[in-house]
Amino acid sequence: MNMAYCPVCGTRLHRKEHPTDGSIPYCDTCGDYRFPFFSTAISAIVLDETKRRMLLIRQYGDDEPVLVAGYVDKGETAEQAVVREIREELGMTARELHFKRSHYYEPTETLMLNYTVTVPETTASPNLEVDSWFWVPVEEAPGLVHPGGLAETLLGDFFEKTKETKNVP
Repeated sequence: MNMAYCPVCGTRLHRKEHPTDGSIPYCDTCGDYRFPFFSTAISAIVLDETKRRMLLIRQYGDDEPVLVAGYVDKGETAEQAVVREIREELGMTARELHFKRSHYYEPTETLMLNYTVTVPETTASPNLEVDSWFWVPVEEAPGLVHPGGLAETLLGDFFEKTKETKNVP
């Protein structure tokens, strides 16, 4: 994030060398460094227990499927957020959480923490955030999401890591 104005007083910031942290935005009016801040969110590649099917959702009137995702609440770990989001959005129980990777998503200034999650249920009870949901064979999922979008990036990593894992002696 490249802050231009102080979030406290609104003065235009300039870069100033911090004694230990390098060049940081600085407010002359407040006399303080303004370290960048951003949101943290999770995304989940939801798999059934066989790990052969992946659950995709549609939200907010958009026709393109996405992964389950949501912001990490204050005081919550990323793993707790994964469990909560899957329970809230789908009424499902998250099991076998595995961290896959982080990805900074610039359009919303959000650090995305991506997980694979196994759920025992095959039927969802979605909340109002979810327009529809459906299971697809794992190998078909990348072709269903928006080309060049965040879901495609995270799914690409999922498949790349899966190939790497299978090739390890």
